Amino acid sequence: MAIAKAERLMNLALCLLGARRPLSKRELRDSIEAYVEAARPGRGEAARPEKAAGSDDSFNRMFERDKDDLRELGLVIETVENIDGEIGYLARRDSNRLPPITLDAEEAAALGLAAKVWQQARLAGAASGALQKLRAAGLPEEVDPYEGHAALEPRIPVHEAAFEPLMLACRDRRPVLFDYRKASAAHPEPRHVEPWALECWRGHWYLAGFDRGRGAERVFRLSRITGKVRSRGTGFTAPVPDVVTVRETVAGWAGETADRSALIRLRSGAGYPLRAKAAKVRELGDGWDELEIPYGHGLDAWLVEFGPDVVVVEPAELRADVVDRLRAVAKG
Repeated sequence: MAIAKAERLMNLALCLLGARRPLSKRELRDSIEAYVEAARPGRGEAARPEKAAGSDDSFNRMFERDKDDLRELGLVIETVENIDGEIGYLARRDSNRLPPITLDAEEAAALGLAAKVWQQARLAGAASGALQKLRAAGLPEEVDPYEGHAALEPRIPVHEAAFEPLMLACRDRRPVLFDYRKASAAHPEPRHVEPWALECWRGHWYLAGFDRGRGAERVFRLSRITGKVRSRGTGFTAPVPDVVTVRETVAGWAGETADRSALIRLRSGAGYPLRAKAAKVRELGDGWDELEIPYGHGLDAWLVEFGPDVVVVEPAELRADVVDRLRAVAKG
């Protein structure tokens, strides 16, 4: 049914765009096969006026729905009345032609690079189509975003089943309901969230949004969402911040911002990402080093990833958070 309707809409759009003059309902009905079928009386009904009237009503309803759908999709359809009072419809090409896309070399290369980033993700098909459109819009075939860097190709891994429904919910501004297991909890809890945006930090995807149950903004790591993401309700109750603010929120919750320091012990030869962020490193001997690293929200979750190679010295609250997370992992 969906394919039949899409074909019908396409045929109507082509008729309206290709017409040199306004076309009446009668002319459109006789030109499009689906309308001919809708207006045709059934076997044995041609001689029954009430059935013929019903067929006309069926066509009229279908045509009005299709016309509204095309207008909602952005097609500009004009309604014109001729000297005899008959209504006709026309979609002028100049009213429905998009302005030319002009991209300089840097813009085209940046967009081409962005499209290639998604080649291994769920958006691979859409990204490939977008890249072809960029080629048609001015991205030369010889422009290679990886020229001189062929060994390095950015990829955004998207393995979480929650990514696609959350991406659509962010786009459509639809609240969602899902079960979420905090790193320090043994069991998931339901969350009712107004999704703002998806952001990738340190190879992990995060959802930023407004948690209705807690009445505040929250950030959720997609790998901790269990079960299906369901749509619930309509409309947002909290204002949506701009994209820069959302990224700052995710950065803070993902541990990218810090306002103090923590002291940890790290096994020699391990934890190179931690060493790269360390303000001070001191060798302790016996295969251990002492590091002073920035301490912000999310550091406990990051330290847990290094398992027995890390021991938190101070502050006590960070040590307690890491212990709670390890206990939750042990409980399964």
